[in-house]
Amino acid sequence: MALILLLETATSVCSVAVAEDGKLLAIHEESEKNIHATHLTLFIENVMQQAGRSLSDLDAIAVSMGPGSYTGLRIGVSTAKGLCYAMDKPLIGINTLESMAAVIANSSTSLYVPMIDARRMEVYTAVYDADLKEILPTQAMILDEQSFAALSGDLVIFGDGAEKSKEVLQTRTNTSWIEAYPSARGMAEIAEQRFNKHQFEDVAYFEPFYLKEFVSTAKAKT
Repeated sequence: MALILLLETATSVCSVAVAEDGKLLAIHEESEKNIHATHLTLFIENVMQQAGRSLSDLDAIAVSMGPGSYTGLRIGVSTAKGLCYAMDKPLIGINTLESMAAVIANSSTSLYVPMIDARRMEVYTAVYDADLKEILPTQAMILDEQSFAALSGDLVIFGDGAEKSKEVLQTRTNTSWIEAYPSARGMAEIAEQRFNKHQFEDVAYFEPFYLKEFVSTAKAKT
């Protein structure tokens, strides 16, 4: 049983929630590019006020560790680590794709395929069953007609990389696309389970799971 602050900043969605015993008490999220640096701490204050709790009441801080946006992950992880250092609280890291699947997973036999947009036809993806068991590990995948060909059964594809997968997977049978994106709400039960198992990160050495090295894009000369 724990009171845990949940931070999700891996994509354009800035999502913050606080949960107790795996149940949400409050959540505040917005989807807008480049708002994490200016809005994250405000959202933290907001959800703590909504929940009627103070930061000192927290038992742990959980953060979406990636894959995702280099900048977004860096801001989320540095904020989480700063809070953990300041308050001497444990840190819980959660795979962004796993928490995405947790938002929509149910008791069906479908396989869940969260996708985070990367460059061109590339996505960050993984495959989970309804119990969030990893069927296909987290990876950077260049989509083509043979993507997921080894998997049988129904696939449910979602995330900001899902739309471009339709271009190459539209002829695959038993495949559906739904609208669902990273949210701190998907972290609540996972964080509670890891807290109870004392599955904490080393705050001093914890780094985001970037999956790929950051590549800057130089502006064209005029």
